[in-house]
Amino acid sequence: MKRYLFSIALALVALVASAVVKPGVEVLRDGGFKPLQGKRVGLVTNPSGIDNDLKSTVDILNEAPGVKLVALFGPEHGVRGNAHAGDAVEGGVDPKTGVKVFSLYGKTHKPTAEMLKGIDVLVYDIQDIGCRSYTFYATMGVCMEACAENNVEFMVLDRPNPLGGNKVEGNLVEDGYFSFVSKYAIPYLYGLTPGELARFLNEEHFIKGHARLTVIPMEGWTRDMKFRDTGMPWVLPSPQVPTPESAFFYPLSGILGELYIFNTGIGYTLPFQLFTATWIDDADELARRMNDLRLPGLKFRPIHIKPFFALSVDVNQEKKEVHGVQTYITDVDRANLTLTQFYFLQVVHEMYPDVKLFEQNEKRGWGMFDKVCGTKEIRERFVKRYRVEDIADYWNKDAESFRLRSAKYYLY
Repeated sequence: MKRYLFSIALALVALVASAVVKPGVEVLRDGGFKPLQGKRVGLVTNPSGIDNDLKSTVDILNEAPGVKLVALFGPEHGVRGNAHAGDAVEGGVDPKTGVKVFSLYGKTHKPTAEMLKGIDVLVYDIQDIGCRSYTFYATMGVCMEACAENNVEFMVLDRPNPLGGNKVEGNLVEDGYFSFVSKYAIPYLYGLTPGELARFLNEEHFIKGHARLTVIPMEGWTRDMKFRDTGMPWVLPSPQVPTPESAFFYPLSGILGELYIFNTGIGYTLPFQLFTATWIDDADELARRMNDLRLPGLKFRPIHIKPFFALSVDVNQEKKEVHGVQTYITDVDRANLTLTQFYFLQVVHEMYPDVKLFEQNEKRGWGMFDKVCGTKEIRERFVKRYRVEDIADYWNKDAESFRLRSAKYYLY
């Protein structure tokens, strides 16, 4: 047993030592924390804010000579990652450092003037996953806006986009559908690092005012890199994103998950990788039909599981056995991740035409589905015939223009 644990430790050391990309926090440290010298610092972070030796940015800044860490700000899941998805984050005092903690996922998502009092610069360091419905980028945006309003500097310690810097999918958010899961008019997959997105939001006037923004870029990252290519250690930014590849699967099934009539692997060991339900009775036929679509970069196999837990409004809340398919991504660059879930809905409708896919869960409805899509057009066009061809052009209509518009903010 000791030999086994020692082997794991050696593997971890090898992984850390193999990093070819330095995150912004290491670049900042290598430069002697020069932009923060003599300043009172607030930090927005969670457990994913680390260096390549797994040291927390909280501890790095708290120990940095000439830097005074005076406040921590907890986004969804909290500074230490101890809050479940959607749960309010508590304020208080960080037990390790004694630094005051403010919640940005409770009564407010945006720092108040009182929270920012006595802070010279607010630093943001969170590993994001490059997807519009994942709330950390929204936290970054409202923090930047609060700093602009209160004359506080804002700094982003940049990190990789796990999908790389070239994958853009989805329409822009439309009026009436803005929310914290669709905070800004950007595509569902936006192909930018946190630092690049901050530059885009600031210079394209997506936030009120204009922040005094500094981005500390990474060293060694290129746009074709997926997270595994960086050699950096992965610390899950939220409980259902345990591996870098989870960032590939989150946009593949996350929109469909908002209907709460399917189990997408939440409550099992394969979060966001599954399309299953209690009433699917022929997983083999479902897998065959999905594979017959010959979707680029994707394969499917039948699967039968019993979730360990389920969400409170989920039809699978009694932990019943579910059946369906597991998704395998064979080429993430060729795969259209976001449309995959709509192909699944198309095939399921063919197999089970009597199932009211958008009406089965009365508690949930389709309001959040539309918010995550950023429009009602996707749902309304799709339910007429349940054909992906009826929505594909609309879903993809803004991708190329956004890519061109955002390219001038690239750092890599």
